[in-house]
Amino acid sequence: MLLRQLEYLVALAREKHFARAADACYVSQPSLSAAIRKLEQELDVPIVRRGRRFEGLTPEGERVLLWAQRILAEQDALRHELSMMRGGLNGTLRLGAIPTAMPVVSLLTTPFCERHPNTRVTLESLSSRDITQKLAEFELDVAMTYLDDDTLGQVRKTPLYEERYLLLTPKDTDLAHLPVATWAQVAELPLCLLSPEMRNRRIMNGYFTDDGATATPSIESDTVSGLYSHLHGNHWSTVISHAWLHMFGVPDGMRVVPLKRPAHGPRVGLVIAARSPEPVLARALLDVARQAGVHKALDSLLDVHLMGSGYLDIASKSLTVGP
Repeated sequence: MLLRQLEYLVALAREKHFARAADACYVSQPSLSAAIRKLEQELDVPIVRRGRRFEGLTPEGERVLLWAQRILAEQDALRHELSMMRGGLNGTLRLGAIPTAMPVVSLLTTPFCERHPNTRVTLESLSSRDITQKLAEFELDVAMTYLDDDTLGQVRKTPLYEERYLLLTPKDTDLAHLPVATWAQVAELPLCLLSPEMRNRRIMNGYFTDDGATATPSIESDTVSGLYSHLHGNHWSTVISHAWLHMFGVPDGMRVVPLKRPAHGPRVGLVIAARSPEPVLARALLDVARQAGVHKALDSLLDVHLMGSGYLDIASKSLTVGP
C-alpha cells in the first residue's frame, strides 16, 4: 500500500468526482482510478461505489477513508516533528475559524509567523458544523470557535476570550447616550443583524427573549463585514461582539453602548482533536495563544472605545472580565 493511494482516496472523498480529484492530485483520471482499484485489490474490499459517475464510498470504503486520513495526518506530524529536531519548525498550519472570530485571528497568526518564520498559515472561515467535521477528518490542525458547542466531539480546548455584546447606534438615537442599554430597547431600533443560521445570532436571540423582546431586523447578513457596510449611513443600528472592534472599530457618526448581559458570556477559544501526540504546528499555535493575552488586548480595546464614549466607569461595573 502506498501513501499516494491513500491521498487519492482522500481527494476523491473530498471532491466527490473522479476528474476533480485527479486535478487536485495533479494526475490523470485514469491514473487515479487505477491506483484506487489497486488499493481495493490489496485490501480485498470494495471501496468505491461505481456507476456512470462517482456514487460514494462503500461501508468498507468509509472505514478505509478514516484510516487514510489518520495515516496522512500522522505522516505530516512526523515531518513537522523532524523539522523541529533540525532546528526550526516548518510546514503549513491549517486553521479554521467561525466568521465572528475572524476579526481577531491576526492576534494569533501574526506572532505565530514571527516566531516560526518558515511556516505558513491557511485560514478558512467555517461554520461550527464544518469545523467539527474537518477536525474529525484531519483536514484542520486547529480551529477557533465557541467552546460551549456540544457538537465538537472529542477535542481539547484553550479559552481565549468571553464575548461581550455592545450596541452600535447612530449618535442621534435616544439610546446613544445611555450608560447601559437593554435588549428590549435595542429590539425597537432599525436593526441589521447576523442571519439566524449564525450561532452568534442565536445567542443574541436568547438574550432578546430573556428580556421579553423579539428582534426583527430589516437587514441580515452572514458576515460581520456585511453588517458594518450598512452602518456608514447612520441609519441602522446593530449588536456586535467587542472582539469585532479589533478590526472594524466604531464607524464615524456611531456610538458604542454597553448592553445589559449575564455575568458570563459565550467563550471563544482554540480547539484541536484529542489525539496524542498533539500535532507540532497546533501545539506551537497553542503556545503562542497562551502568551498572546487575547482577552487582555480586547479588554483594553473595549476600554478605549468606552472611554471615548464616556462610559468607562459604568462599563467597569457592568461588564465582567473574560477568562
